[in-house]
Amino acid sequence: QVQLVESGGELVEAGGSLRLSCAASGRTFSIVTLGWFRQAPGKEREIVATLRWSGSRTYYADSVKGRFIISRDNAKNTVYLQMNSLKPEDTAVYYCAATPRVYDLQYAGRYDYWGQGTQVSVAS
Repeated sequence: QVQLVESGGELVEAGGSLRLSCAASGRTFSIVTLGWFRQAPGKEREIVATLRWSGSRTYYADSVKGRFIISRDNAKNTVYLQMNSLKPEDTAVYYCAATPRVYDLQYAGRYDYWGQGTQVSVAS
């Protein structure tokens, strides 16, 4: 099993920045890809970004490309999501997820492990 714990969500003004953290523990050797998803009220959970646990391959949703950066610190078993130029439409619960898979990573069903989520609210 892999345990994921997110932190860093809070209320911020539009145009501001936040950094989310996701600390992984347990059988982290089984992780190949980590992803950040988000879910706004009344909407489906959507992919934000993905990162290979080893290597540098990343993916960003078009809606966040150029504003968000996903990164990791392997020594700390932690993945980060730096969010810049935040917009009200970025308001959502953000979830960290992990999977041993490398394909079709934009789908939530491809992830085996999930954190509890952290709320990000962007005020206009």
